[in-house]
Amino acid sequence: MTVTARIAQELSATLQQVEAAVRLLDEGHTVPFIARYRKEATQGLDDAQLRTLEERLRYLRNLESERERILGAVREQGKLTPELEAKLLDAETLARLEDLWAPYRPKRQTRAQKAIEAGLEPLADALLAHPERAPEARAQGFVDPEKGVETPKDALDGARDILTQRMAEDADLLETLRERLRRHGVVVSAVREGKEAEGARFRDWFDYRERWADLPSHRALALFRGAAEEILSVTLVDEADVADQPSWGQQAIAARYGVADRGRPGDAWLAQVVWLAWKVKVSLRVEVTLMAELRARAEAGAIQVFADNLRDLLLAAPAGPRVVLGLDPGIRTGVKVAVVDHTGKLLDTATVYPHPPKRDVAGALATLRVLVERHGVELIAIGNGTASRETDRLAATLLGEVKGGAVNKVVVNEAGASVYSASALASEELPQTDVSLRGAVSIARRLQDPLAELVKIDPKSIGVGQYQHDVTPSDLARALDAVVEDCVNAVGVDLNTASPALLQRVAGLSPSLARAVVAWRDANGAFRSRKQLLDVPRLGPRTFEECAGFLRIRGGDDPLDASAVHPEAYPVVQRIQAHTGKALGELMGDASLLRRLRPQAFTDETFGVLTVRDILTELEKPGRDPRPAFVAARFKEGVETLTDLKPDMVLEGTVTNVTHFGAFVDIGVHQDGLVHVSQLADRFVKDPREVVRAGQVVTVRVLEVDLERKRVSLSMRSGKAPPRQERRGSGRERPAPRERSRPQKRKEESGFGSFGDLLKGKRR
Repeated sequence: MTVTARIAQELSATLQQVEAAVRLLDEGHTVPFIARYRKEATQGLDDAQLRTLEERLRYLRNLESERERILGAVREQGKLTPELEAKLLDAETLARLEDLWAPYRPKRQTRAQKAIEAGLEPLADALLAHPERAPEARAQGFVDPEKGVETPKDALDGARDILTQRMAEDADLLETLRERLRRHGVVVSAVREGKEAEGARFRDWFDYRERWADLPSHRALALFRGAAEEILSVTLVDEADVADQPSWGQQAIAARYGVADRGRPGDAWLAQVVWLAWKVKVSLRVEVTLMAELRARAEAGAIQVFADNLRDLLLAAPAGPRVVLGLDPGIRTGVKVAVVDHTGKLLDTATVYPHPPKRDVAGALATLRVLVERHGVELIAIGNGTASRETDRLAATLLGEVKGGAVNKVVVNEAGASVYSASALASEELPQTDVSLRGAVSIARRLQDPLAELVKIDPKSIGVGQYQHDVTPSDLARALDAVVEDCVNAVGVDLNTASPALLQRVAGLSPSLARAVVAWRDANGAFRSRKQLLDVPRLGPRTFEECAGFLRIRGGDDPLDASAVHPEAYPVVQRIQAHTGKALGELMGDASLLRRLRPQAFTDETFGVLTVRDILTELEKPGRDPRPAFVAARFKEGVETLTDLKPDMVLEGTVTNVTHFGAFVDIGVHQDGLVHVSQLADRFVKDPREVVRAGQVVTVRVLEVDLERKRVSLSMRSGKAPPRQERRGSGRERPAPRERSRPQKRKEESGFGSFGDLLKGKRR
């Protein structure tokens, strides 16, 4: 089966759809461009399908490359039989290819190879085929001191080494054993001796068992973390195995090689060979592979959680073009203040000290009141870090003193603001602004437009992941970059106000081209039309084709430039105008007229029904923003710390993180509370994202407060009888407390070594 045929089967798509998508990707087109503007070619594959296709294409092409390499290497050795070639061509995973390649892979000389060179392979074959003769007697004929075989025992040891290696490199046997353990394997964890106190946070895993097939991402990563820190020992066993009895693996090896206890002289020796092969070689190899599969599955789940949360955060409702005063709370160092205009331009800064040790509340209020009145502030954005509630209370007092009462305050997730403050991009954007004040600017801007501001920060620093520091960095980065690209292009970018950081996420624009666009804009003034992009140095027709549809020009020469209609499709709009007799200004926004039109009436050889339908939809609401309307949580007055919380207290909060086991909610007490999946709704909930999304404002009820461990249990249920939920693992899933604005780094890793290295996250 070809790569494209296999992908088509996996995606439940047609071969023509996949071949078209692959061709467009190979031509250098981006996923957002293909999904939006090449629907005729792919027959409507959406961005999610295209992302999956892109990932599978990368994996399967790597598989094909490895297959060709192995075929060539075995062919050069003169050992490529028709049967082996067929197996290599049928292999569907890299693991299967590696199993088939193992016997032929050049390796350091092993004891088995030395035994073969000593002429002991016929002895091994004879002992396996004819156990009716005593092994010692048969081995006598293979004693040869010149070849290092001094005694019959030496000969038997060599034959044993040959057979154990043969069993360990039997690809079909290995796959049979793996398939058995995929269905019946159980992951078992236990605390290492003397590690009970040191590993107290892993106590839920000190004596734990769960089927390999059922182990979810968050629990698997918790086990791997415990093993990496040498607190837990983690093993994989067959659920049918019984202590002091031959394992299922030994039985499978014995059955494959015809080893059985029939009272023959060689049966006991062969049984010992089988036991040794399983204990020393086969079980380890099978276990390493399956635990690597479990880690890969767990990492994929964790990355998907991070990607989903990031998408929700990036597509959170913007407050819009309003003048905002940003407050970056602090105690000893003071509250940093920044005012930005409706475009995000910095207007003013200050630092006030309303909290201990200075407690200059009057001075702080006076300074803030002047800034609000001088710049016509419409919104106050308050970071949710240290001293957030105290600063929120200060803002409430300020609002009571401001004339007109038209100013509102909103608590904003400040994760990553300090990372932005110290970045080269911040230095470029705010060169004259002190590093300590840049965080307040970021907080103000992210209230205006979360997407435009958050793209300036490494997604891993935003803190919406599940065990994000336990996954492969390159895989995480690739997935998150794809999310950012999809979100930016789904919303569209204002060409005349966007920063280089935002522009470089537009399909087709590289960082250098984004800077070139801004440089042209600074030198020549605002763009009046999309066509002017072609005047930007090094931005040619191919790049223009890719990026133009995602860039918006409001108030320009052509109203269509403010829409998602691609310039290449403007002739379609002209045909619609001719048909309706309407001027463009009259046509755009006339939903009743546009909905009566038949897309088929405006198609041609280039633009089919799918594209024309999209154009008509866009003309109804030109440049529409897919993000929701802006709302903000209102924290309860007097509830500022964990000690203020009481059971059954009803609060409003903002979802900060959604995991497989529930959702974390910021309720304004400096510690996010957990709504376990069993408490998300009155009905059974399998996936928390069915109910909540990151950034969503929710109403919760306090169930329990654990002051010692700083944990808050919340509920979104109405109080009716609880739905039936999977109890296994409940209470075990909480990751480390969410860290705000503290990025963590991890070395690039690739290729697992031993099983112990796998558990510790080490790779070679």
